[in-house]
Amino acid sequence: MYVIGTAGHVDHGKSTLVKALTDIDPDRFPEEKAREMTIDLGFAWMTLPSGRDVSIVDVPGHERFIKNMLAGVGAIDLAMLIVSAEEGVMPQTREHLAILDILQITRGLVVITKTDLVDEEMVELVKADVEDTLIGTSFEGCPMLGVSAYTLDGIPELKAAIDTILDNTQARQDLGRPRLPIDRCFTISGFGTVVTGTLIDGTLTVGQEIELAGSGQKARVRGLQSHKTKVDATDPGVRLAVNLSGLSKDEVERGEILTIPGWLKPTYRVDARLRMVKNAPHPLRHNQGITFHLFTSEASARVRLLDADRLTEGQEGWVQLLLSDPLPVVKGDFFVVRSAEDTLGGGQVVDPHPRRRYRRFDNDVLERLMTLDQGTGGDIIISVAEQWGPCDLTALSQRTNLSREEVTERVAQLAEEEHLVTLGDFGSDADAVVYSAQGWDILKSKVLSAIQLYHTQYPLRTGVPAQEIRSRLSLSQPVYQRALARLTADQVVVDEGQSLRLPDHEVVMTPKMEEEASAYLKSLQK
Repeated sequence: MYVIGTAGHVDHGKSTLVKALTDIDPDRFPEEKAREMTIDLGFAWMTLPSGRDVSIVDVPGHERFIKNMLAGVGAIDLAMLIVSAEEGVMPQTREHLAILDILQITRGLVVITKTDLVDEEMVELVKADVEDTLIGTSFEGCPMLGVSAYTLDGIPELKAAIDTILDNTQARQDLGRPRLPIDRCFTISGFGTVVTGTLIDGTLTVGQEIELAGSGQKARVRGLQSHKTKVDATDPGVRLAVNLSGLSKDEVERGEILTIPGWLKPTYRVDARLRMVKNAPHPLRHNQGITFHLFTSEASARVRLLDADRLTEGQEGWVQLLLSDPLPVVKGDFFVVRSAEDTLGGGQVVDPHPRRRYRRFDNDVLERLMTLDQGTGGDIIISVAEQWGPCDLTALSQRTNLSREEVTERVAQLAEEEHLVTLGDFGSDADAVVYSAQGWDILKSKVLSAIQLYHTQYPLRTGVPAQEIRSRLSLSQPVYQRALARLTADQVVVDEGQSLRLPDHEVVMTPKMEEEASAYLKSLQK
């Protein structure tokens, strides 16, 4: 299943078009109907001529509700940029287009609405204006159709055009770790708490335990609905209503991420490649405060520019975003940054959990970010292991945005090529971890140095207490046990049970000690 999003200026006929396509009015609130203006997200669905079911997210066009628009388009597969034949390209047309471009939504079409209210010459003028506006964006060269939601002229052709685009659109991948960015939360009498959103990265089933990644609160899936039809399980890419057992409405809000327990952790820091929009109203400066938008969530943030002092319209740069509130973020996620009034730019996350705040203009840092952004899956795994080792399968999967199966396969290959050192088997050992080759050499050197120092200080002792080594290295017991097994198998250390020694260590007295012992024995004989 696919999700389509609308975009465009206020009063250009987005909601009216959705109703003409689906026979469902997406405006849910009395205020929206009274003002004839969409304020929050609206939802509808339809069956295309091919028999394919699709969902539609209708977004508000007014500039005051831009954050609601951002909450709606973060997980769509195709966008309809809607332009009125009466007015042509307007300010929110440009801003919504810039947002779609930043989010790299490349599948879309332009719909010229209200064609029944103007003559053909005006329609052609508007189309020419739109074509000029699309130049240099992800929508350049996309299909453009004229329709009338009143007479329904062009509606069948629009449905066929959507079908054609989706014929060449790959379905969302099941990575085995579902995420549902929540865009609505409400209570239904007799059922309890219900949340809605677009499911990505995995599947959900009735009875499954879930977690709110932001708060860590757990619940169970009591029921699932898609397009008002009950289902027992769902695939990625569907609009979904989830009935939750164990959470009240007051414990959930828009912006939370519903996922499986234990894998998705919030972060205060994000490394990313950021691009400014064309015609940005002002530059983005180092340490400037902005609002960070990701799917349905937002947070205040400060932007640290890592390779420039400022970014102007259309420029790109490496940034580290320092968030005021932690958000659950995954490598590869697209985001938008805004000032109080304007959309400035956005980009793609390359590291959702950087370990430190970087020095600016550091070539080593910039090269690592480039690897995370453009490297192969193997390159990325090595880079993550170098920064974070020891890493378990869950951590590697999250920080590389690769499926657990792909991580397991690539780790085995990289270990065979001696780029990585594995402690345990990812296929059968839940506590297995991986080190980069460099990280393992550093750990091994620390172990050998610690044991050698102990032998020097206490030559008459068999070896250093094993738990003392674990404490010095700050390793968890499972990692320590696997590291010790590897070091012992490689004959780097000898495990005496309660103590560790180097293979060549023998308990012998130095000449000075023998002299002192001899003198002591003689003194006893007197």
